[in-house]
Amino acid sequence: MNTRLIPQQINRWLASFGSVLSGRLNQYDHDRCNFLVNQQKLPLKKNSVTGSFLGSKWKIFMSASRAGDAADFMITFRCVRGKVAAASVSVDLDFSGWSEKNYVLLPAATYNGNRFLSRKIPYSPKLYFVQDIGADKPVIITDVPRLNIGEGVSRIQERSGSLATPAIGFHSEKSRRGFLLLTSQGNEFGDYGIGIEENRGRTCATISLTSPVVRELHSYRICDSEFPSLDELRDFKAGDEVTFRFRVLDFTAPKLQALFDKFAVVRKEFFSETKKKSALPYSACLALQEEKFNRDNFVPKHGYYAIGPRQNFLQDWQIGWTGGMISTYPLLFAGDTATRKNVLRNFDWLFPHGIAPSGFFWDSGRNGTEWIGGDIRKPHTGHWHLIRKSGDAVFFIIKQFLLMEKLGITVKPEWRNGTRGVCEAFVKLWNNHQQFGQFVNSLSGEICVGGSTSGAIVPAALVLAAHYFRKPKYLKVAEAAAEKFYREFTVKGLSCGGPGDACQNPDSESWFALIESYVALYEATGKKTWLVRAGETARQFSTWVVSYDFNFPPSSTFGKAGIRTIGSVYANTQNKHSAPGLCTLSGLGLLKLFRATGDTFYLELLRDIAHGLPQYLPHPLKPLGDAKPGWMCERVNLTDWEGPDRIGETLKMTTWAETSLMLTAIEIPGLYVQPDKSLVVAFDNVEVKIISDTAKEIAVKVSNPTPAVAKFTVLVENRADTKKPLAENALFSARTEELQPGESKVFRFAK
Repeated sequence: MNTRLIPQQINRWLASFGSVLSGRLNQYDHDRCNFLVNQQKLPLKKNSVTGSFLGSKWKIFMSASRAGDAADFMITFRCVRGKVAAASVSVDLDFSGWSEKNYVLLPAATYNGNRFLSRKIPYSPKLYFVQDIGADKPVIITDVPRLNIGEGVSRIQERSGSLATPAIGFHSEKSRRGFLLLTSQGNEFGDYGIGIEENRGRTCATISLTSPVVRELHSYRICDSEFPSLDELRDFKAGDEVTFRFRVLDFTAPKLQALFDKFAVVRKEFFSETKKKSALPYSACLALQEEKFNRDNFVPKHGYYAIGPRQNFLQDWQIGWTGGMISTYPLLFAGDTATRKNVLRNFDWLFPHGIAPSGFFWDSGRNGTEWIGGDIRKPHTGHWHLIRKSGDAVFFIIKQFLLMEKLGITVKPEWRNGTRGVCEAFVKLWNNHQQFGQFVNSLSGEICVGGSTSGAIVPAALVLAAHYFRKPKYLKVAEAAAEKFYREFTVKGLSCGGPGDACQNPDSESWFALIESYVALYEATGKKTWLVRAGETARQFSTWVVSYDFNFPPSSTFGKAGIRTIGSVYANTQNKHSAPGLCTLSGLGLLKLFRATGDTFYLELLRDIAHGLPQYLPHPLKPLGDAKPGWMCERVNLTDWEGPDRIGETLKMTTWAETSLMLTAIEIPGLYVQPDKSLVVAFDNVEVKIISDTAKEIAVKVSNPTPAVAKFTVLVENRADTKKPLAENALFSARTEELQPGESKVFRFAK
């Protein structure tokens, strides 16, 4: 129950954690890239405060209510007389007793304040200074908004759309407390500005909301935090109002993890969740994608599935990360006879020639016969191999070996031996360096760039390999590596190095791969420690998942299509777009976490990610602008990192998002039912409703609101069944049901 507060109570509560609330009036010089030229700050000590600014008169009204450790605020600025040009208004929370050791979080944009070494390198960045190359180097990120690791100005100014949740928070190790501020996307003037600034001595800090959003001097464009600010200013006149609504939480946080645990609970609380949009069933997506991969990706001359249409080396062959031996898995699982023959040709083409002298897979390839590493545009990376790619390959190749056994397909010795050799290379790398690094030399196997969680999926891959090859040493290395990942990264609220094009910027890809590895170790060892660590990581990962439906410009492609952004996943702190799904996984680790714990948080997070995917696939029955059917872009642009005209727009690209959608369709059940818990969840784009629930059974009405036939898988199990790990390829022989467009059926499930 909310308790309305009087100003003295509000300020006393804020003071209890070292904060003072103020309103601020700002004026800028647009010709000088929004240089701040005038400012008036008014402490909010009463329900209403009056102040003058450049000949105009303003009133600021404040109201607040409190429930538990949270307080909701509404603050309105009203110009009551005169006018002021080129302006904005702000709400400030000033914190005394600040420390540069405080962990600052802006979801999907800033982790630990992004207070790492940084290099200004154009896209696609690869480290090149001699002092940065080597195994034992600190985390180095690109030029993104960040708090200063040294002396000088220390400030981050973001816009709300660049955050997975419009929020900012911090953890204080000294006071053992956490703080979060959550708000909406914006108001009638568009996105809010959300920022933090430290003083010279790092003893004070100010967290701000600004409307309209104005980033002073600089905004962010890819790999450049000093792009000139183009934010539009506001001319205010008498009668104009600006209102901020936000929630503040102050809570006990003995460890950093408490900040993420609290965030996971409240990340959606400030928003009214809209009804999920059912666009296309997975079955229709799979059929279109199979056709597209055979038409546009398969190279008959050599017998492999390229990443895309091969117009450049990045769209030809990559072993992992963006496709390669990940894409072949769903094609083998769900494809017809011709498709499966193509997949087997892919295996014959890859082995043994796709193994580099280092024992790892070659990073990339061109024209079917040329194996390469690194980025050919940057000669010094000529033999670099993103270690994550070999991890992806082992993980998904062994899944395919197990599937081949179900299909009655012989796993050829050269396929098996080649994959085992890559596992041995991982063991050697670990034994030599006690890490996997980010990039290794394809010829020697030595680490070129170390110090990241690029190899986050490797423990999960080695767990599978230990079972498949009956090699206990693989499990031993998997556990040791995951232990180091947890101690040096997860505990510190960090994961990085997953993408090959973002240096070691924090990223969602490696973060989710850690979940998969921790879950795999729990299932292999039975140690509850890994289950706890997987849960902690999942809550950290939730900071990357969009928690609300973004308000796109009505004229944009996504605005016209009515795209619902809940469940899209931000990429990394450099490439500031959200994306359809996980790069490049199905989210199965979350389902396994739910089964092991019964905690529906994991189920709901997975549902958001999985259900939203088909929206982004252009289909003959569901066009998306003028995008080519089957070509699924990775961009869900909620911010202006590529320019303001790109918000809500898609590109005519074929990307890894297609593979993510296919993986989701084969590994995540369309309908999940636990009858004894009266639990029914639709991951696929069908609608469900429990129409009766008795001691013996539940009856569920399932409807297909999409324009395509829905053939969906059904996984039914009672709580006791979830005590056993979910087998690989669990849905291969699963029950399937079919609904015509617009059709509904009632299904009964015994308890």
